[in-house]
Amino acid sequence: MPDHPSGVDPPGECDVAVVGGGIVGLAVARELLSRHPDLDVAVLEKETDVGLHQTGHNSGVIHAGIYYEPGSLKARLCVDGARRLYQYCDARGIPALRTGKVIVATTRGELAGLDELERRGRTNGAPGLRRVGPDELSRIEPHVRGVGALHSPATGVVDFRLVARSFAADVRAGGGAVATASGVSGVRLTSRDIRLTHERGETRARKAIFCTGAWADRLATACGAPEDPRVVPFRGAYLKLRPERRGLVRSLVYPVPDPQLPFLGVHLTREADGEVLVGPTALLAAARDAYRARDVDLATLRSTVEWPGTWRMARRFWRTGVSELRYATSRGAVARAAARYVPELGPRDLVGGWAGVRAQAIGRDGRLIDDFVVSETERALHVRNAPSPAATSALALAGLIVGRADQSMELRPASPARGHRDRT
Repeated sequence: MPDHPSGVDPPGECDVAVVGGGIVGLAVARELLSRHPDLDVAVLEKETDVGLHQTGHNSGVIHAGIYYEPGSLKARLCVDGARRLYQYCDARGIPALRTGKVIVATTRGELAGLDELERRGRTNGAPGLRRVGPDELSRIEPHVRGVGALHSPATGVVDFRLVARSFAADVRAGGGAVATASGVSGVRLTSRDIRLTHERGETRARKAIFCTGAWADRLATACGAPEDPRVVPFRGAYLKLRPERRGLVRSLVYPVPDPQLPFLGVHLTREADGEVLVGPTALLAAARDAYRARDVDLATLRSTVEWPGTWRMARRFWRTGVSELRYATSRGAVARAAARYVPELGPRDLVGGWAGVRAQAIGRDGRLIDDFVVSETERALHVRNAPSPAATSALALAGLIVGRADQSMELRPASPARGHRDRT
């Protein structure tokens, strides 16, 4: 099992700075050092540990690649990323359980949606995907009812914070630095480098790769990128099944989602530790780290309210917003949503859980950006949109990002005499 990452002082200069110590940023730093072992690479993370935001506040699902539009980055990188993630976890002794998942149609009207998911999953190469009827569904999940389902045996669960910590250990073993408590607040370009102002001083880097999740748009625009798209945070709250009711599900049970939305609806997830999550909700958040409903950041709130895309999105999906508000304020509403496919489940089976924040990019036109987005400015690459399945896809996504950097950024050490091997 990987050790807890020990942060070091951020360097005064380096070849490449990776801003953001979530699972994607750490995977990128790891990939950089794997391809270019002589590079001086430093990860700058704002928190006192790695993986504390989206990486550590999600359901831990290793997605199989079912939902995503064929040909999209999500479709391609999720399938490859999941395969590589399982291999990595097996090699490092990190528990990654192939629990399987069923996506359940509860009415005949949902079968067309199930057909489309099956088409996408098969086109994307989701392993072992198969259609099952009511009888076989009951054998897989005895307490689940539906007129049909998709069974995905390759879907699993893992603690992504453990994976992130292991990636951090890989970065350090490769000679890179992982500097925590080093949140970047300012960016300045010179003719020779990009200068990153952070809580512990300044780091001068020849190149930078920004993997900052909910803060991606702020740092991209600071580097001269356009405002579009803007990150709008959505708070997703989970409830849990009481311990004595965890037997209602064996694995993961999902509804057929609304194809217009990137959210998957109220579902049940058996985690690696045996707990069963029910949720999440999906409400606009007033802070980019709004893990409590009362958390408010005025700058974030102003950014969300002033963005034209927010209002255009709200006008289009106001009915969904009303439903999500009901879920967020009523345990009974969440229970009723889950009871559509687990009829024995009731409000008293649910207890308090926790919340995460999804960094969702929204275009000026109100479009919810439904794919990974990587853009470029002078001396820098920016991951502008990387919500789920970014954690599943991290190793494959890192390969794409470093490949882009290889093509456009001329990655090489500043001097043969100065490199990561000289760092003590």
